[in-house]
Amino acid sequence: MLETASLNEAELSEYCRAKGLFVEQVKAWKADALRGFMSSREQELEAKRQRQADHKEIKQLKSELRRKEKALAETAALLVLRKKLNALWENDNEDD
Repeated sequence: MLETASLNEAELSEYCRAKGLFVEQVKAWKADALRGFMSSREQELEAKRQRQADHKEIKQLKSELRRKEKALAETAALLVLRKKLNALWENDNEDD
């Protein structure tokens, strides 16, 4: 990683081709190394923010799922009622 720290994009691409690496790999390694240098307090704060974001997303997804389940149940009930109504109408027509 130290070898690539001062390279621009073109030089980094050339370096990666020569070493049989992908630019994305080198960038990921660099990001991982930098995260390793962060203080544990910063890591805790980042983890807390991520947990909060995850919790918020889970809450939204659960709410959306409940809404969709209610809509599906309502649609199913309407289909059953329509089927029963059609059956009643067919019986009335046969009696005439």
